[in-house]
Amino acid sequence: MVIYVSGGVRSGKSAYAQQRAQELTQEPVYIATAKIWDEDFRQRVKRHQDDRGQEWTNYEVYRDLHLLPLEGRTVVIDCVTLWLTNLFMDHEYDIHAALADFKQEIDQLTALNATFICISNELGMGMHAETEVGRKFADLQGWANQYVAAKAKEAIFMVSGLPLFLKK
Repeated sequence: MVIYVSGGVRSGKSAYAQQRAQELTQEPVYIATAKIWDEDFRQRVKRHQDDRGQEWTNYEVYRDLHLLPLEGRTVVIDCVTLWLTNLFMDHEYDIHAALADFKQEIDQLTALNATFICISNELGMGMHAETEVGRKFADLQGWANQYVAAKAKEAIFMVSGLPLFLKK
């Protein structure tokens, strides 16, 4: 089962997803898909790590999430945007190859007997990116979000810390 949680920066996505996971299980799993790019980002990651208690099983991987021992677990994937960034770079900015890789990974995950709470950013509500690479990534993000949302049993859009239920 997939629960899809999207929204803007600091909209409350991660807090909501973690709360939902803890409502579903006493032993949630957290998959962090980020690579640490700079010191500011390292501090952001640390804040997220500090939000989670000892009950969490934590993995830090940027691809091949389906290879983790997730069967029967409730899993927060934080986040689709960073995961896509990794795939986009691995495929040398080829949005079609990155999207195909992402879809295959989602399909492999959803074949498992597990609950996935997928966090993603909604990039399509702001201004168009100035660069070609930025525009390609925004397109990739939009298509990936649509794919996950279509597979989701629930879809939630976070605004100012409040969940708006798009699909329930």
